[in-house]
Amino acid sequence: MDPTPSPPTIPPPTALPPLRVRPAAAARPPLRRRLLPVIALLLLAPWAAECSWGGFAIDDFLPVLIFLGPMYGGAAILIRETARHLGAGWPTIVLLAAAFGVLQAGLVDQSLFNSDFLDDTQYADTRAAAEATLVPGLEFSLRQAFDYVGNHIVLTICAPIVLIESFLGADRRHRPWLGGPGLAVVGLIYLLGSLFIFSDINDDKGFLASPLQLSFATALVLVLVGTALLPRWRRARPRRARRVPHPLWVGLPVVIVRLGADLAPGWAGVAIALSLAAAAGGLIAYWSSRSGWGQRHVLVAGTAGLVMASAFAYLVPPYSPASPAAALAGDVAVTVVTVTLVVGAWWRLRCASPTVHVGAS
Repeated sequence: MDPTPSPPTIPPPTALPPLRVRPAAAARPPLRRRLLPVIALLLLAPWAAECSWGGFAIDDFLPVLIFLGPMYGGAAILIRETARHLGAGWPTIVLLAAAFGVLQAGLVDQSLFNSDFLDDTQYADTRAAAEATLVPGLEFSLRQAFDYVGNHIVLTICAPIVLIESFLGADRRHRPWLGGPGLAVVGLIYLLGSLFIFSDINDDKGFLASPLQLSFATALVLVLVGTALLPRWRRARPRRARRVPHPLWVGLPVVIVRLGADLAPGWAGVAIALSLAAAAGGLIAYWSSRSGWGQRHVLVAGTAGLVMASAFAYLVPPYSPASPAAALAGDVAVTVVTVTLVVGAWWRLRCASPTVHVGAS
């Protein structure tokens, strides 16, 4: 007689695979709220890069936003989104900003290698000082490299990102704004904007860097990007017990770098500038690891350079000759915009919960 078949074994409920519950669609901010900071960063980056320090009179502000927005704004968005998608913080953003600075000055407009680049502007008299710090073989000015790359780090990338993030709530500040399709669109915008500037400047200046210079710039960009993407920048670090200084003191190292960078000409001046910048960066990184570091500290550290640039805008001429009224109007507008943005961001953070700390992110 055949044995009675045993009933099928039914796994207990605990053996069933867990269900994956996706967040409700309503939890995701609407498209308008997600695009607003993107558009703001797209416009703020070119203004901070070229207008905030007095480079253009007021009647040139709009053309700067239109023609340079895709390149500068696109780069700022891509850098910010890359860091936030990776869960990385400000070390990654700063390194990617440095890579962009080298890419921009070395490969796109190639101002780093073109000694004639400023000859048709009101900064033609800076050529002698730049040539005093030429790097043998590569024929670029280390003084200009410090200025070009440093300004892109501080003004083009970091200050706009800090300001826009400070206006957002803590729940959105360090999250990505765009998904894959949005990043692809911004990447295309940045690429087209960069190609436009490269073509326009090449037609105007008639200059192309040597293969050695292009190879050097490319290698340096790759090294900076590779360093920025290291996993170490995504690891949480324990906080030191010592308290962080008041937020306003955090901007002091940046102010010292700005005031001390031009203390001496030639190689001595470059050595002083690099030493001050390294010391300031190290001190801010140390403070950011302390207990109590928050977004207000980040705001001051990230915008101190922008505030200094706007203050000195009254002392420098725009690239192209402009009437005294237009130049002064541009400088006043720079002051108004800078003060409005920085004070508004500070007020927004004061109204928010003071218990949210961001560490070095």
